[in-house]
Formats: sequence, C-alpha cells, structure tokens
Amino acid sequence: MARASHRKTLVTDVAIIGGGFAGCTLAALLGANGLDVACIDRDDPKATLHKGFDGRTTAISFGSQRVIGAAGAWDAVKNNACPIKDIKISDNASPTLLEFLVEDVHESAFGWIVENRHLRASLYARLAQIPNVRHIAPKGVLSFTVEPDHTVVHLDDGTEIRARLIVGADGRNSFTREQMGIGTRGWSYRQRGLVCVATHENPHNNVAIEDFRGEGPFAILPMNDDENGRHRSSIVWTEHCAEKDSAVHWDEQSFTVALNERFPAFYGKVAVSGKRFSYPLTLIHAHSYIAPRCALVADAAHGIHPIAGQGLNMGLRDIAALAELLINAKKSGADIGSDELLQNYQRSRRFDNMAMAAATDALNRLFSNDFLPLRALRKIGLLAVQRLAPARRLFMKQAMGSSGHLPALIRNGKFD
Repeated sequence: MARASHRKTLVTDVAIIGGGFAGCTLAALLGANGLDVACIDRDDPKATLHKGFDGRTTAISFGSQRVIGAAGAWDAVKNNACPIKDIKISDNASPTLLEFLVEDVHESAFGWIVENRHLRASLYARLAQIPNVRHIAPKGVLSFTVEPDHTVVHLDDGTEIRARLIVGADGRNSFTREQMGIGTRGWSYRQRGLVCVATHENPHNNVAIEDFRGEGPFAILPMNDDENGRHRSSIVWTEHCAEKDSAVHWDEQSFTVALNERFPAFYGKVAVSGKRFSYPLTLIHAHSYIAPRCALVADAAHGIHPIAGQGLNMGLRDIAALAELLINAKKSGADIGSDELLQNYQRSRRFDNMAMAAATDALNRLFSNDFLPLRALRKIGLLAVQRLAPARRLFMKQAMGSSGHLPALIRNGKFD
C-alpha cells in the first residue's frame, strides 16, 4: 500500500507522470495486480469531464478493448461506446472502393468510438476503487532526482514521491522525456486535424468512412445518439493549411455547407454540433523509450499521423507490454526498475511502433495527394485489396489492432 510520511513523502512502486488515457489505464492495470502506484495529473479531473473540455472522441480497436477491460474500466463505458461494424474507404468522394464488414471477421465489432469524457470518467472511477493507487491531481511535477535504486519525483506543492520506477505518460510534449535527456526525431506534415461532432438526419448504421482527399483524409466515425435521440458522427477533417486559414474559424453556415458537401447522401441533412477543435499534425519518435529508472509510453514515446486511427492503440500496446513485465517482476521479487527489465520493454515495442509510424507516414504521403498518376495508382490498389481475400484479411486485422507484435494481454485477453 502506498504510504505517506510526516515529511510529505510518498513511497510507491511506480510513479506515473500523466493522467490521460495511457497513464490511468496503466495505473489501473498495475494497481489491480498488486503494485503500489501514484498517478500524477496536472489537469483537474473534474474539469476534464465537462463536455466542452475537448469535445473529442477516441477510436478503440478490438485489441485495445481487451486492455481497457483488463484494467476494469470497460464495463462502465461500454454503453457509451458505439461499435464499428462496417468500414468504407473512398478516394476523393468516389464510390466506395474498399469495404470491410464485421461479419467477415466473426466478431461483434472492428472497434468502438467513445467520447473522451466518458472514457475518462470510467478510468477515474476505476482508480478510485483500487486502494493501492493514488490519483494525485491537479499537481505539477517540478523535477526528478535519479538514485541507483529509486527516483524522487518533486511536485509543485512540496511533496516528494519516491518510486522504484517512473513512467512518462505525459504526451507528445513530455516533461519526463525532456528531463531525462531523451531526444526525438520527427517532422511536421504541414497539415491540421480538425475534429468536431456532427448530427445527421438518418442513422449511420455503424458505418465508419474514410475518404482520401487531396488535402488529406476526411473521416466520419459513428457515435451513439445524443440524449435527444439525434444521430451523431465524429469528424476528423485533415486540412493542408496554416492555423489562421483553418475551417475551425469559418462561420457556422459556411462550415455546415462544407460538411454537407463531404458527407455521403445517405446521411441526409448534416449540421455541426458543439465546438470545433484544430491541432497541427506531426510525427515524433523518441530516440529511446527508457532511461535509468524511467520508461516512456504512448505519446511520450511516439506520435503518428491519425490517418489510420492507431495512436491510442499503439499506446495501449506499450502499456500492456510494460505492465506484464512489471507485474511478473513484482511477483518474483525482482527489481521493477532494473536496466534488464527496461531493455526488455524497449525491445518489445520499439520496432512495432517504428513500423506503424513508417506505414502511416507513407499512407499520408500517398493519399494526401491530387497528383493524377498517384490517384490512379491508389484506385487500382484499393480495388485490388477489395478483390484479394488475403489482403482484405490483413487490412481488417490491422483495423482491429490484431496485427504486428502483440503483447499477451491483447493476443489472449490475459497476461502470460
């Protein structure tokens, strides 16, 4: 059990820096399996549950659902998760060139779309149920002191947390990564991702659509109906423009007209619902996932283009792999922050993540392009995949998060 002394010192097995989806999921997995955990979040949890905090949704693959389920957070959110049962891919609003049906994989869904606030609420509630997990928020981290057998985390209220291992789960601009002296490689795509929620006249029938356009992909992702019974979908609109020129700044009428032009006719009349958000699209990859007594996970280790919707799923693979190593080390009495354990974690995840980053980078360069020969090549390629059963199965497994080097938790639904 994590314990505090009169000197405002907390002693724990693992200190997780960052209380987003990655940090909270890892905290729940470790805590439920006997490790003492402190999860430090700079954001106020109550504020992050407000509908206007970011308005975004998250795509959870079939494989990632197993990780969230093992963390004990799926049951509370599943009624707010909309299953994806049909995936349609088109090129510049052409008729569908490639389609995947869930019946072909004999599962209930390829994945689910969940509003971020609902997933956060489920994770926060789960952490509160685990006595050996401390969710410390809102609190900032000032610095770290690395010792041979532990690291001290210095918080902005004077508290010191002594942990055998720290985990940086604090996003693309990771303070942990910076403080540990880990550099990154990457670049800007000179694109922006505009996200919002749209209501539409007709039901979406659990269809997810990705239309590859000249400026970048335009994705329509199915959501549950709202409290008034209005049909909804989440939009991820890739723009090739500067922030000042983004459609996020358009008046509502102009934006609504543009949405209706981009939606297939079967949705009926479309309208924007709530706020719009826009952010720059970049690729970033850490030179190392580890440092003495430290591991990086999820966006702190890697951030990719959203073209394949695999960002969170990659992060949850990191978490599943690291959690298995830590739980087994704890059970055997081994040092959970040892160089050997950390090297094993890095070997298990680095190549898989680099391969996904390279694949999404190549996809974006191929499909965010109006060059006529490339458009013809894309069409031929998509039609070929539609007709070739082995290629279709490979793409469907990728969509479900069931391909690549998979941790045991994702392969089997349990730790080895």
